[in-house]
Amino acid sequence: MATTTKKRKRSTKKKLVIVESPTKAKTIQKYLGRTYKVVASKGHVRDLPKSKMGVDVENDYAPHYISIRGKGDTIKALKAEAKKAKAVYLASDPDREGESIAWHLSYLLGLDVNDKNRVAFHEITKDAVKDAFKHPRTIDMNLVNAQQARRVLDRLVGYSISPLLWKKVKKGLSAGRVQSIALWLIIQRERAIKSFNPEEYWTIESMMSKDKNKFKSNFYGLNNKKMDLHNNEDVKFVLSKIDTKKPFNVKKVVKKQRKRQPQVPFTTSTMQQDANRKLNFKTGKTMMAAQQLYEGINIGKEGNQGLITYMRTDSTRISAIAKHEASQFLHENFGAEYAATKPIKGKLPEGAQDAHEAIRPTSVFRTPDSLKDYLSKEQYRLYNLIWCRFVASQMTPAIMDTMAVDIEQNGVLFRSNGSKLNFEGFLKVYGGNNEKDNILPDIVEGDNIDLLQTNPDQHFTQPPARYSEANLIKTLEENGVGRPSTYAPTLGTIQKRYYVKLVGRRFEPTELGEIVNKIIENYFADIINIDFTAKLEQELDEIEEAKRNWVEIIDNFYQPFYKEVSNAEINMASVQIKDEPAGFDCEICGSPMVIKMGKYGKFYACSRFPDCRNTQAIVKKIGVVCPTCGKGEVIERKSKRNRLFYGCSRYPECEFVSWDKPIGRNCPKDGHFLVEKKIKGGVQVICPNGDYEEKVQK
Repeated sequence: MATTTKKRKRSTKKKLVIVESPTKAKTIQKYLGRTYKVVASKGHVRDLPKSKMGVDVENDYAPHYISIRGKGDTIKALKAEAKKAKAVYLASDPDREGESIAWHLSYLLGLDVNDKNRVAFHEITKDAVKDAFKHPRTIDMNLVNAQQARRVLDRLVGYSISPLLWKKVKKGLSAGRVQSIALWLIIQRERAIKSFNPEEYWTIESMMSKDKNKFKSNFYGLNNKKMDLHNNEDVKFVLSKIDTKKPFNVKKVVKKQRKRQPQVPFTTSTMQQDANRKLNFKTGKTMMAAQQLYEGINIGKEGNQGLITYMRTDSTRISAIAKHEASQFLHENFGAEYAATKPIKGKLPEGAQDAHEAIRPTSVFRTPDSLKDYLSKEQYRLYNLIWCRFVASQMTPAIMDTMAVDIEQNGVLFRSNGSKLNFEGFLKVYGGNNEKDNILPDIVEGDNIDLLQTNPDQHFTQPPARYSEANLIKTLEENGVGRPSTYAPTLGTIQKRYYVKLVGRRFEPTELGEIVNKIIENYFADIINIDFTAKLEQELDEIEEAKRNWVEIIDNFYQPFYKEVSNAEINMASVQIKDEPAGFDCEICGSPMVIKMGKYGKFYACSRFPDCRNTQAIVKKIGVVCPTCGKGEVIERKSKRNRLFYGCSRYPECEFVSWDKPIGRNCPKDGHFLVEKKIKGGVQVICPNGDYEEKVQK
């Protein structure tokens, strides 16, 4: 009897995976294969409405979420894909924000919140992704509630204070928890600078010699006690005790070895700080490049690969596999003496979650040079920084040979410090050899030393420096204000609102920022109380750890805050930002021009506005005639990236531009105009043609 076999029809249904970005989707699709379909939600899909508070304070602060405007087509497409899928997995980022996105997607797609459909991975590599799909879990509602509490809290603050600022000051202003403290810190520093009284002090540097070998030595004190030189009288007193005809005597020589330990791998905050200091990256630029490196870059034959681990972390922990690979790399490329047997361990900041590893390359064998052709300039520079920092953290210390020499005559004590790099250690990879050798002659106790010259120098104490982005982030982190994901948007907001401006990479408050800060200080003291805000951050962390109820924490904050808002509505006086006279008349109607405060700072406008709408940008003249046309004046301008340059006031008739400041003199060699170029340690006048330069001025 003949037998017939029925062919089984293969199921065409695929498992759906939803991530945030198309780039991430492309990378993960490659790892999972044809049985999966990976799509992107393109970020958040639901949020609080922009048009109103969206929080029901009478009903346990229930948030009223709506689908984000413009996301309708994306949500419709996701629903269609989910309906025909064999299973749905939510693979958003492994943090509170990512957990919240997964929760909102689960709601919109009608998924069971108890299903094990949440997958999370700290790095986008084949092994990490495949392993995550072996261990799916339910959505962590503690993470969701922690993020929800922060969102509701920030909404209550922002949507309560901002309307007051619109009503009492001007439209378009805003106030928030972390941004208000950042602004307050910048203004406190400005107040300290303005109230600073410089104090005079002196130093005496001497040139010494032993057997015709010259070296420098600095005055330390009298009769074996350290002495500060406050004025010229102190200097004269010390110098009067020195007999220039007699030698000094070496009283003490101390030789030691000093170890300089490598730093731990990057957290989000330390990456932002180092990128700002070393690469001159703004915080937003750093996070954008890091996101791209994390989500995946096409690197040729290997296709899309995630190149770094997750970039929002406050942990310095490194996996055992990553440590082993680093050790192998160092043995193969540098030698055993450079590989640390026990790599340095960092101390976690208070409140750190340690949910992830530190930021590191997903494979140490992908060196920056091997990837240079596949990365943009910004991606390459940041990857190089991350790679070097991680590799250095797994290396041995640098070793310095140091030598301290005390030299005395008639009770006058000078001290010389010498050093020499004995072993590079981690400096071979990260930080560079900033330890400059200062080699002293072969000196022993009892030697006679000749004094060749003394150079007294007057100094004055300097005020504290204004905050750079790196310094401000460090201060916020040290005080427990904000979290890794909040720093970039916070610094962006206070600049966008024109509360502060960056001048020479340092924050300066604007008049508008001073006005807003004064209102916050007078009516909402807790908002800018660092201890209060840090305690609140800890309570938000406790929600994630299931130790606190999020509604209770919000209520404890909101009840006294609501009273402050009510008091401000009654007692806050309106602030009128008066127009300043510009000192010249409108070229169109002849009425006086005034200086107005706008969204992006001050500008000239006709006093008859809105009848006359003539406006002009306020330009800063530098007192130099244009070297190209000889008619216009050279003025300061800003590029689209906010970089300062110099151009002719007659633009576009005259197209003269220069990145460096013209000084109004010409080169004595070729007649080209000279410029003032900022260099480390001061400024230098040079010829752009490169044939002439003058002495550096501090």
